[in-house]
Amino acid sequence: MTSSFEVPLTRREAVVQQLRQEIASGQLPPGTVLKDAEIASRLGVSITPVREAITQLTAQGLVDVAPNRTRKVSGLTQKSALELVDVMQLLACAGFAGGVENLTAEHIASLRKRYAEFTGALERGDVTAASAAGADFSTIVVMANGNRELQSLLDQVVVRTGRMMAMEPGSSLWHPWVTGYGEVLALLERGDRAGAVARYRQIYVEYRAAVEEILWHGDAEGAPS
Repeated sequence: MTSSFEVPLTRREAVVQQLRQEIASGQLPPGTVLKDAEIASRLGVSITPVREAITQLTAQGLVDVAPNRTRKVSGLTQKSALELVDVMQLLACAGFAGGVENLTAEHIASLRKRYAEFTGALERGDVTAASAAGADFSTIVVMANGNRELQSLLDQVVVRTGRMMAMEPGSSLWHPWVTGYGEVLALLERGDRAGAVARYRQIYVEYRAAVEEILWHGDAEGAPS
């Protein structure tokens, strides 16, 4: 019999999770200097798990270390932004295609709920909640694939790419997801799983084009340079 007991987060894991969330939401914007003592005091932990967490976030590309050992939240260049989109596309589309055949009626109901939360948050102007609900929409399908390592890698890329989404609710970068998720959901509810996979892949084509437009023309506030 398999136990459902979940091992609690270690202090390092808890700090990693908290800092990753703050980076993704823009609470810690690119260029922010990370100081061990300040973070430890704010989070109510010792300096050791903070140092370990920052080391892990550095390995994941979320933190840059300057020659003088100063640690800063990393930024995005035009080249790295598009590279992140390409990596996210490879991981997410592979996970989605692998998980879609395992979806149950309960999964699809959860997708409908997440989509409502996603669009509702955008209507309220809450981009943090919209980002979380949008990521959960894909995660439901990817996790149905059963490949937790794939989801772990995807989570890291999504956090870094998410900075491009942390802008005004009306940004053109949201449009591929709002339209695409809605159409993917409709296809799944009709039982057209192959069509849903094809439409999901198309989201990334449209999203990359929107990112390129912003990068080259600077149409959106907060776009990477």
